Amino acid sequence: MGHLNLPASKRGGASASASAGQWRILDVVTGLLFALVLAFFVLAFTSLGDSLAASGRRSLARATSAAVDPRQRGRLIAVIEAGGRGVVEGCPAEEVDHMPCEDPRRNSQLSRDMNFYRERHCPPPEETPLCLIPPPDGYRIPVTWPESLHKIWHSNMPHNKIAERKGHQGWMKEEGQYFIFPGGGTMFPDGAVPYIEKLGQYIPFSGGVLRTALDMGCGVASFGGFLLKEDILTLSFAPRDSHKSQIQFALERGIPALVAMLGSRRLPFPAHSFDLMHCSRCLIPFTAYNGTYFTEVDRLLRPGGYLVISGPPVQWAKQDKEWADLQAVARALCYELIVVDGNTVIWKKPSGDSCLPNQNEFGLDLCSEDDDSSVAWYFNLKNCVSRMPALVGEYAVGSIPNWPERLTIPPARVSPMKNGKDVFDADTRRWARRVAYYKNSLGLKLGTTAVRNIMDMNAFFGGFAAALSSDPVWVMNVVPARKPLTLSVIFDRGLIGLYHDWCEPFSTYPRTYDFLHVTSISSLIKDPKSGQNRCNLVDLMVEMDRILRPEGTAVIRDSSEAIKKLERVAHAIRWSVKVHDPERESNGGEKILVATKTFWTLPSSH
Repeated sequence: MGHLNLPASKRGGASASASAGQWRILDVVTGLLFALVLAFFVLAFTSLGDSLAASGRRSLARATSAAVDPRQRGRLIAVIEAGGRGVVEGCPAEEVDHMPCEDPRRNSQLSRDMNFYRERHCPPPEETPLCLIPPPDGYRIPVTWPESLHKIWHSNMPHNKIAERKGHQGWMKEEGQYFIFPGGGTMFPDGAVPYIEKLGQYIPFSGGVLRTALDMGCGVASFGGFLLKEDILTLSFAPRDSHKSQIQFALERGIPALVAMLGSRRLPFPAHSFDLMHCSRCLIPFTAYNGTYFTEVDRLLRPGGYLVISGPPVQWAKQDKEWADLQAVARALCYELIVVDGNTVIWKKPSGDSCLPNQNEFGLDLCSEDDDSSVAWYFNLKNCVSRMPALVGEYAVGSIPNWPERLTIPPARVSPMKNGKDVFDADTRRWARRVAYYKNSLGLKLGTTAVRNIMDMNAFFGGFAAALSSDPVWVMNVVPARKPLTLSVIFDRGLIGLYHDWCEPFSTYPRTYDFLHVTSISSLIKDPKSGQNRCNLVDLMVEMDRILRPEGTAVIRDSSEAIKKLERVAHAIRWSVKVHDPERESNGGEKILVATKTFWTLPSSH
């Protein structure tokens, strides 16, 4: 066998090269071992290790929460409904302000056209983590009304962005343990009170002529908060935006508010609901899409009602065309110009029939006769003007009874219902009797400083809210979208509310209501035609828990059979419960569940 003979120099060079390569590999291995040992000591014996471990646990929890197993979810629901020992766990700490249908992580992928992506978009239940939203670290029972109008606990909503960006405009500022609300706004930095007094030179705020108002793009809702002293009940709305929490601040202050966006759909209210509509630098492009947004405002404004717009484009620099277009739309609808005062304009809507059809540059005309202008749940905006119904003369501003008389007088829009006026009167008497029983026999905190924000989840004519009219509370009356659309009657009697489908989460932040009330909760999840359940009570009560503040109260009236199921679910979501018999005049077989949401916190991450 032959050998390859190399010169001595070559043989030595090859040996040295191999040896050097071996040493380089050994150096790398040794370095890696040293780095691993060093990392072990850092993670095991320093605060950095604790921090990284906590971060890892949070990431794992978030990943576990996000990756919902539909089968495991379904099994847990089945166990709870069957009376087993199923328990709904707490969500990760990062979800303290979570709103399932306004989640920017989900909605950012949607179309930007007409701000579609900023509207409600709910995940299907099987993709929704079944867990309880925890309070933030340091959460305290909220400051009570009316002190809350002026200050709230900083720890309940430690979001400083609005204070930093808007403090010079008097919106809010941080002061010790509190956020303070001087009452200012972008267009009224000196405060809402002098601004309201200025508007009051042209608008009849006193005397009960006006009662319901809608504040569009409301900020922290100081305008609505300070209108309350005039007995005008203002519902404020704004989208979830870069400020993240303006509606949360409004509700923490005890001011009626919800998360909503005027984008591609009708707002969830019936036609001709509000006596006053207000925009203070709300930045809604009212004349866009051939005046479509203005016609939505017109749909909601009661005949004879007032529209106030402060800020751009009203006599605003470099917005001459936009201001001219806004005036042109108002003229096309025959709105009466009351005043242009600086950057504020006030119009009054005609009390009688629309002046359309007419020649106008936007091509606006009346909606077809088969259009129901009070249908407004996931209903796309129409580029047409809602017709005035035959009853218009009976519920225009100035014709409808003044507040508070309108609260108890059967309104015109109850008439189309069979025996509508008799049903209305009976419902009013029934709820006066029931609320008295709640207060006197069940020991509920209604009428005390512990309760300010109330929701009636199945409101019908708003009789429950009417019975509380002398208490220092406000009630969000929810009319389920698949039930008879009685919400117009609620607005006619001077109360507020909206449409909603309770198989979806509500458009509000967590911990925003002190008291939830619902009659016949089992009907909220049923299809009215087939009678089959469209969703389940566990998901609905988990959503109620999200809405309810710690130590808040839920009162549920239903059949004995339904209450037994609800009691099992209540224990699974950590509520303390008592079941009571109803008042003597109640229908047989009904029970009342009174539950308190316990004040729990997540275990420490350390």
